Amino acid sequence: MQFEPTGIAGVVLVRPERHADARGYFARTWCQDEFAAAGLNPRVVQRNVSFNQAAATLRGLHYQRPPHAEAKVVTCISGAIFDVAVDLRPDSPTYRRWVGAELRAASGTMLYIAAGCAHGFLTLEPESTVEYLMSAVFEPTAAAGVRWDDPAFGIRWPCPPRVMAERDRAWPDFVAEPA
Repeated sequence: MQFEPTGIAGVVLVRPERHADARGYFARTWCQDEFAAAGLNPRVVQRNVSFNQAAATLRGLHYQRPPHAEAKVVTCISGAIFDVAVDLRPDSPTYRRWVGAELRAASGTMLYIAAGCAHGFLTLEPESTVEYLMSAVFEPTAAAGVRWDDPAFGIRWPCPPRVMAERDRAWPDFVAEPA
C-alpha cells in the first residue's frame, strides 16, 4: 500500500497496490502492520457500510466526541464519492481546515481520517456504497456533527446536495471549544 499525506496531519490517502492478471486483480486493502508502520492507528473494531441510492446524496459531517473519538478508513466499494475530512482538533496546526478527495470504486483509493476530525461525503454517482473501518465502537451519546455548509470551514463541494438527512442539514454553526 502507498500512503500519501494530505493537507491535514493524520488524514492520508491510501492506495492499494493492485496485482492484475487475466482474471482481474488482487489488492490488499488492510494490513495492521503497514498502517502502524505509516504512523496510523491500526485498531479496527467495527465495520460499517452505507448504501446511497441517488447521486448528490450528502452524509455528514459526523464525528464522536472524546473519549469515544474514532479514526476511520473510508472506501467507496461501488460508484464514486467526494469524501471530506475537517480537522476539529484545537491543538492541531491544521485546525478547522478541510481536505476532500474523490474516491471511486474503480481505483480502490481509500481515505484514512484521524480521530478528532469530522467526516462526510457527497455521492457523485447513483448507487454508491461506502465502507468504513472504525477504531472505536459507535457510542450514541458521543455522536456529534458540523454542518456541511458551515462558513467556518468553507468546504467546496462539487455540486449542491439533493438528498440529506434533516439532522445533517440542521447542525448548528461551529463554535470553537474554549481553550
